[in-house]
Amino acid sequence: MIRRRYAFALLTALAYGAFCFAYPKPQSTSNRAVLYEGARLIAGDGSAPIEGSAILVENGVITRIGGKGTISAPRGVSRIDLTGKTIMPALVNAHGHPGFQRDLTYAAENFTRETIMNDLNRALYFGVAVVQSQGIERGDVTYQIRSDQEAGRLGGARLRIAGRGIGAPNAGPGAAAYAGIAYEVTTETEARQAVRELATKHVNLVKIWVDDRNGRAPRLAPNLYRAIINEGHKHGLQVNAHVFYHTDAVDLVNAGIDGFAHLVRDKEMDDALIASIVRNNVYVMPNLSPEWSTYIDVPHWLKDGDPLMALIQRSVPQPVVERIKKSYENRSPAAIERTRTQYAILQRSLAKLAKANAKIILGCDTGLEDHPFGMAEQHELESMVNAGMTPMQVIVAATSRPAEYLKLEKMGVLASGKEADFLVLEANPLDNITNTQRISGLYIKGAEVDRAALAGGLKF
Repeated sequence: MIRRRYAFALLTALAYGAFCFAYPKPQSTSNRAVLYEGARLIAGDGSAPIEGSAILVENGVITRIGGKGTISAPRGVSRIDLTGKTIMPALVNAHGHPGFQRDLTYAAENFTRETIMNDLNRALYFGVAVVQSQGIERGDVTYQIRSDQEAGRLGGARLRIAGRGIGAPNAGPGAAAYAGIAYEVTTETEARQAVRELATKHVNLVKIWVDDRNGRAPRLAPNLYRAIINEGHKHGLQVNAHVFYHTDAVDLVNAGIDGFAHLVRDKEMDDALIASIVRNNVYVMPNLSPEWSTYIDVPHWLKDGDPLMALIQRSVPQPVVERIKKSYENRSPAAIERTRTQYAILQRSLAKLAKANAKIILGCDTGLEDHPFGMAEQHELESMVNAGMTPMQVIVAATSRPAEYLKLEKMGVLASGKEADFLVLEANPLDNITNTQRISGLYIKGAEVDRAALAGGLKF
């Protein structure tokens, strides 16, 4: 069912003893001037690519962009020839859940600094520079990681936090690993107090669950989510909603919601809702992970020779890969056809949003069981194109647009004054979006990431 999360049976959690873990050092800002020449440059803002570009980076910041031979470089500049390559911004994921999977276990006790950092390092290996965690966070560990990253003491993809999400009783995320995390509110006073507590911890946004969670909980009442949105905005916080029903989405837009963490799933979005989303500048995360359940056999991206599989083989534990593959055995053709029919609802809605120039952003529930960081984001780009978006629209949705939503003013676009966070690709993703998986190099704040060392340091 599209309504159910794609997941496998939970295995018994393994007990992990305390031990020392050597976290990879953060990428230091390059304090030298470097001129990258010859690459095709895709800025990430939807503008036409620059063929044979030149991009000057100084102290980790882009200072000039133009055609090759048009930039006067400072004395002593280092030159890097990228002829035949493509440069684009690093990816930004607006919807993830780091910290719960260790090898084949998926459990609450896995939620540690070590596990979270492993997820963030794997995300970075795949070219994801930012991960916004979406409301399933215990204790203070994510706040500590964010603080250490901001102070330059810790690397990995940059973590953004929502803290504890808010919903009606029993309406939070349903897996056993998430039990007891969400605020459960029944009055406006409780709803506003939850937001105020989150504001004191300086979360980056507020997450709410609105629907009835497949009938196991009451919906979050409109007066409650309106109170949450109002209180969030008072504190300068955006509020986004896990949504399922079309009727809820309509009222949430009218109530001032800032983003949807999923598409509507009970029916295709109608023209009036699409127009309202566009008019009110609501950001939408398609979250096309249900596409994984539409295959009757092992999909191409899990087969040898595929560019995504090449990344997976270097960074995801083999038992996890084998379990994902095994899930495609003995599938019922009739059940697959029903799933495809339901999934087509999401594809049609996304195509309509894209045609209307809605603010679509990358977000795919990364970190659910057997949805490894990096792997899920990279495949989501292909799913977005298959649903009707152009490769350029998808690149915008994966770079500048989520950076805009997450208020990352220096990220997401290759332009003067922005941080030099970019991918170097072997081929043009405008020809085939899966070329974002053919990563030749990755730079964060002007410093090249040692991706081989990063992959080698992954623990599970």
